Amino acid sequence: MADLLVLASASSARARLLRDAGVAFTIDPADLDEGRIKAEQHARGATALFCAAELACAKAQAVAMRNRDALVIGADQILALDDAWFDKPLDRVAAREQLVRLGGRTHTLATAVCVCRNSELVWQASSEPRLTMRRFSDRFLDDYIAAEGEAIVGSVGAYRIEGRGVQLFAAVEGDHFAIQGLPLIALLTWLRDAGALPA
Repeated sequence: MADLLVLASASSARARLLRDAGVAFTIDPADLDEGRIKAEQHARGATALFCAAELACAKAQAVAMRNRDALVIGADQILALDDAWFDKPLDRVAAREQLVRLGGRTHTLATAVCVCRNSELVWQASSEPRLTMRRFSDRFLDDYIAAEGEAIVGSVGAYRIEGRGVQLFAAVEGDHFAIQGLPLIALLTWLRDAGALPA
């Protein structure tokens, strides 16, 4: 269990999931032009899940090259509504527009995680939860955005399902941890099997 674990992400949600699970790790975010990669993959007709997996791997490999022999965790998530992919909203106005578009409809959260050591991809997994937003009133939406404040721009869907954002939904199918940004059970299982966590 001497392996150093590194999270190649600046995501506070992913770090919180790992910390809450009792995993010791360091954070070393990757510096990639994710927007360009997403645009290229989307233009090629790639699925959101394929693109999320590619981005997770690119992040992990970039960080693994400067953290020799560490197990580097890369992850990514893309919200897909039909053929449209969503990024984190830039501000509250964009968040409101996004939530209006998602209201009453079902979207998926293409979520991928991988582990690299040096330049080698040693493990990967993915999950694709489906979430159906209820139809909500303008007053509810305004109150929700005001209550969330700047936190609303911190997630790809403009919601934190582990908090007030759960009130936006009529139905949720799939891995709750993946919705928050990391297929945690699959990752923990692999880390234990690899000897990086106590069995």
